[in-house]
Amino acid sequence: MSAAFDSVLLIGFGGPTNREEIRPFLANVTRGRPIPAERLEEVVRHYELIGGSPFNRLTCRQADALAAELHSLPVYVGLRNWHPLLRETLAEMSAGGHRRAVGVILSAQQTEAGWDRYVADVEQARAEVGAAAPEVEIAPPWPSHPLYIAAMADRLRAALTRLPEAHVVCTAHSVPVSMAKDSAYVGQLEHAANSICAAAAAPSWSLAYQSRSGNPRDPWLEPDINDALRALAARGEREVVVLPIGFVCDHVEVLYDLGVEAAATAKACGIQLERAETVNDHPQFIRMLADVVRRTGREGNG
Repeated sequence: MSAAFDSVLLIGFGGPTNREEIRPFLANVTRGRPIPAERLEEVVRHYELIGGSPFNRLTCRQADALAAELHSLPVYVGLRNWHPLLRETLAEMSAGGHRRAVGVILSAQQTEAGWDRYVADVEQARAEVGAAAPEVEIAPPWPSHPLYIAAMADRLRAALTRLPEAHVVCTAHSVPVSMAKDSAYVGQLEHAANSICAAAAAPSWSLAYQSRSGNPRDPWLEPDINDALRALAARGEREVVVLPIGFVCDHVEVLYDLGVEAAATAKACGIQLERAETVNDHPQFIRMLADVVRRTGREGNG
């Protein structure tokens, strides 16, 4: 890669690493948003039940693996809502002499919440650091990258070895319908789900959504995973694999919303539920990140 880029910034949501960090973390997430107190306490309980979140640790593992794959570029992690915050990481990069970074948003699909806000937060963090902050060239989205599809298909095949005849439910974070209609989100999810399930030779599949929040009166993308499980049970399905295609590492939406809540719904419906792993630091996913960085380097210098 040309020396025009001297570093890589992985950009993620962030999560509390222990119980003491849960409330300060959620204060960052909800700042400026009218979240009902009861909903906030519910989310606190979810984090407490899983003992915090492995998000930061797993993202740092992704960064370490990516640095090893790239060989020549240091890889940093900057998070929106918890340490290392974007402004902290950019200040560290600046102090280390870095001037131009490739920024990779760790979101497989695009919505205003899952892409545009990350871009805006990077620019805000650069402004807070000041003139010495490195430039950040945001890499293009990668919702249908063959190596992402391959990594997710490998995770799905592993789950299907335990339930080979299972129906597969691909899940992603629900968003308001008004947000979804102005983005490529649903189309990207449908394409990814179809490609992954075809590559893994899944017997059948469907798409559902999870982890909705916000005003209950506002329409959000449906069906919710729990409603989808009830509908599958009603039509006679008894084995289901849930594949979280909208998440690139384990955190509360995966460990609680699927591992606890959806698992309880499945049990109540008489369904045997198997959750496929997220990509985490799967080797093919790391190779994908490296390819995205290299392509951005070539295009940025072309």
